Amino acid sequence: MKRSAALAALSRDHHHALETALRLRRADAGDLDGAVAHLRAFWHPRGRRHFEIEERLILPALPQADADWREATARVRDEHARIRAAVDALLAPRAEGALDAAHGLGRLLHDHVRFEERHLFGLLEGRLPEVELARLGEAIERAETSPR
Repeated sequence: MKRSAALAALSRDHHHALETALRLRRADAGDLDGAVAHLRAFWHPRGRRHFEIEERLILPALPQADADWREATARVRDEHARIRAAVDALLAPRAEGALDAAHGLGRLLHDHVRFEERHLFGLLEGRLPEVELARLGEAIERAETSPR
């Protein structure tokens, strides 16, 4: 199914997140610094802001009375917290086990993006009326282009 234009900006961010996840998952001792630099370049201008937009605009878009949505948003909130913590740990001064941490973060980030694209966004597109989805897309666009 083609992604709604309302969610296209977030899907583009997901593409960059998947590139970052792949670099982290494939990192070896010789290119760990490069993978971490790629993570830093993705996270600070884009990744962190992406999470904020999702939490402020996407997660409250449908009522929590919808059991499927409630379960999906709980998973997203949990994964956002885990990813933030893993990013903070990996971007801190290097400790032993950084390579394993990079691989773990790469897997978590990959699985998280796939869940949002395949499940969360599908629920949203299937249950939010078209007019409200369009309004949500406008709000996402404003949030992506406005200064913090």
